[in-house]
Amino acid sequence: MASLQHSILPSIPHKFSPSNSSQGNNASSGKKVSVLVRAERVSSAATASCSSISVQDGVARRQLLALGVSIPGIFLFTDTPISFAAESKKGFLPVTDKKDGYTFYYPFGWQEVAIEGEDKVFKDVIEPLESASVNLVPTAKEDVREFGPPEKVAETLIKKFLAPANQKTKLIQAKEQDVEGKTYYTFEFIAQAPNYTRHALSVICVNNGKFYTLTTGANERRWGKMKDRLYTVIDSFRVFNA
Repeated sequence: MASLQHSILPSIPHKFSPSNSSQGNNASSGKKVSVLVRAERVSSAATASCSSISVQDGVARRQLLALGVSIPGIFLFTDTPISFAAESKKGFLPVTDKKDGYTFYYPFGWQEVAIEGEDKVFKDVIEPLESASVNLVPTAKEDVREFGPPEKVAETLIKKFLAPANQKTKLIQAKEQDVEGKTYYTFEFIAQAPNYTRHALSVICVNNGKFYTLTTGANERRWGKMKDRLYTVIDSFRVFNA
């Protein structure tokens, strides 16, 4: 674990965690947050069927998701070299970062926001504890197993970076998975604040000189409803040589 703490962990900024404030409000936490404005193009068929609903409205997005409605033909654009594909999994949108070499799904209706220190962040506009954030830092390691077993690595990351120091944390489980020659550690944990508890999932991997961390979660009171979606986010994360 000494190698983990000295070669990677000091380089990781404090992760985006809505639990840094009592209600998950980034503005009150003092972090610089800017919402990325995105252009959206909806196909004529989707526009006709949803003419009375604004796809930019957070409530409408949640209603569509709850009804299982998917709107095809949505393309998102930013000023970063990231390719967004059309929705290909019901209830989710894929994002592929060709520059940094990773891809994953996030729930349809979540909004992209810019958080200092994070490579990519998506969050629900109504439930601030529901989010997914990607962080990456350089590493000389070639495999995540070089940092130690899943439980030890997970405990260190949770205590030092994935939850505020004043919150009580508990690692529920951690496991190793090999996919297409790459090793991923996935783990589940709880971070308890005075007035709420966040139930979270993380996946980490090393590839092409980068240490990747994707973390997602929800308020404990919504865990039963959200856990399948959050597991889809974690299980969809893949790295590749950019």
